[in-house]
Amino acid sequence: MFKIGNVEIKNRVCVAPMAGITDLPYRLILKEMGAAFMTTELVSAKGIYYNNSGNATIMATDKKESPIALQLFGNDPIIMSMVANKVKEPYDIIDINMGCPVLKVVRNGEGAALSKDIDLAARIVETMVRVLGDSKPVTCKIRIGYDNKHINAVKFAKALESAGASAITVHGRTKEELYSGDCHIDVIRDVKSSVKIPIIANGNIWTVDDAKTMLDITKADAIALGRAIKGNPWIVKECIEYIENGKRIDRPTKEEIKKMMYRHVEDAINFKGEFTAISELRHHIAWYTHGMENSTKFRLALNSANTKEEINELINML
Repeated sequence: MFKIGNVEIKNRVCVAPMAGITDLPYRLILKEMGAAFMTTELVSAKGIYYNNSGNATIMATDKKESPIALQLFGNDPIIMSMVANKVKEPYDIIDINMGCPVLKVVRNGEGAALSKDIDLAARIVETMVRVLGDSKPVTCKIRIGYDNKHINAVKFAKALESAGASAITVHGRTKEELYSGDCHIDVIRDVKSSVKIPIIANGNIWTVDDAKTMLDITKADAIALGRAIKGNPWIVKECIEYIENGKRIDRPTKEEIKKMMYRHVEDAINFKGEFTAISELRHHIAWYTHGMENSTKFRLALNSANTKEEINELINML
């Protein structure tokens, strides 16, 4: 257990925010698996400021998933702080995305682009911390740098800590590397040794062994699982058990996976409505079938399914 500001984090396995994946229905599943700390999908501070109605679903939360952070992105300290203060309830923590590598975010000077302007990034944190006071801790998610010629995560982390950040999640790749190639674990280790606030390590954690290795090498306070959770919420429970007790627990059976698929479909439809949920669910449901017999045939048929009944029938036939 460790603390982010005054918020207790009860184990060392967290989940990174992923657009289009870690929505409320799936986060609740991950929470049941034991996830210690999660973050909403990233949401534009300017979008909230200008009353973009499309943010309501992204920002939805449930007290069952506490502690939960709202993740904002932007590059205007005033707007960021005003919005954070306006929408801070019912979240436990306000997180700032300073690592998103997506072009439409970066070209606006947001997300990973902030690694090139550490002074601005620090002002954003400082302003938000001053406005929020002791009500909510402010955290940041960063990458190790913009590209391999500009790996500045240690300098970046020190500046964010000095500005008042209560914790930092570090993804061990540069903006240019996106999600490919090796994770630079050594840089995460250097960040951890350079600051006093909690560091959460993220990147290339696919198995329980990856999780343990990441913690052993970096000495990070926790890990944040990313793409490994796609269609595999059980990885959270498996990592917790292995990290805390050194035990490997059994993988879910086929019937357990199918039961979770039914549940995910039902929860998503109840939350978003059938039309929207199904259009977004197809990739989720397909991921659950990785490694299953006839999964290719299932995925092809899934592309034509338009109702809950059609999806459930396909699942039943697996």
